[in-house]
Amino acid sequence: MAISASMVKELREMTGAGMMDCKKALVDTDGDIDKAVEFLREKGLAKAAKKAGRIAAEGLVRLAFSADHREAAVVEVNSETDFVSKNPEFVQFVEDVATKALEQKDNDIETFMNVNFDETGTLKDALSAKIAKIGENMNVRRYFKCATPGVVYTGYIHGGGRIGVLVGIETEATFEEIEHVGKDVAMQVASMNPKFVTEEEVDKGWLETETEIAKQQLLNEGKKEELLERIIPGKIKALLKEVCLVDQKFVKNGDITVAQYVDEESKKLGKSMKVVEMARFEVGEGIEKKEEDFAAEVAAQQAAASK
Repeated sequence: MAISASMVKELREMTGAGMMDCKKALVDTDGDIDKAVEFLREKGLAKAAKKAGRIAAEGLVRLAFSADHREAAVVEVNSETDFVSKNPEFVQFVEDVATKALEQKDNDIETFMNVNFDETGTLKDALSAKIAKIGENMNVRRYFKCATPGVVYTGYIHGGGRIGVLVGIETEATFEEIEHVGKDVAMQVASMNPKFVTEEEVDKGWLETETEIAKQQLLNEGKKEELLERIIPGKIKALLKEVCLVDQKFVKNGDITVAQYVDEESKKLGKSMKVVEMARFEVGEGIEKKEEDFAAEVAAQQAAASK
């Protein structure tokens, strides 16, 4: 398969590896981007394997809560441009979608799009009306509703709506009593982007992949295969402390973990608190947006106008 410059550029943006290393990885994996990322990580050449490097879509994330904060929802609505995402009418629409998401019993987006929304009809109808009025394509991409018994929800919006986080704390305390703790933890999730709340939640497939990558990295460093069983557990343990929320170093105090911070605040309050849920939405994550050639677009418009 021919390896194009755009493929090399994309892989460089995703991994931070050098141009020639990216090209070799693509050649060796027959142009498969995901396999090339793993190849570079195994060689120790990738600074980060972030599919989020493909983010380009615009829009907003918004949160909604019930009065007692025992239910919560987060939604993402996309627009084509940042300009429209700041339009007051678009902002209000996204906030209304979040409120409507709070009423849902599951997290099925197709069902959600067909619920009664306003005087225009369903949410799908309301979206079509907004597209027609604002003049730009939009999409209610996803939502997540939380309502676990015994859990109080807090949240945090970063960057005016670029990132939205929900955190669920199992407690007998009220929202007002745990609000500051929940916000601190939500800010942690926004900045550190953990994959799991605890080690118990770690996906088996993900762990197997990371273990294999760690093995290949060690072999490439010249470690003997018979030593791997002694080294791998330590590397995986260190990795889990990075990807599990409660085991991460607390951003406001690097001397303690998130779990230790919550425990300290729990003792001060005199009521138990345990972080059990989280949801983090970032605008456009995972969406690939076509790069526009502005000069070519203008030329095409001029050619069309001259006909």
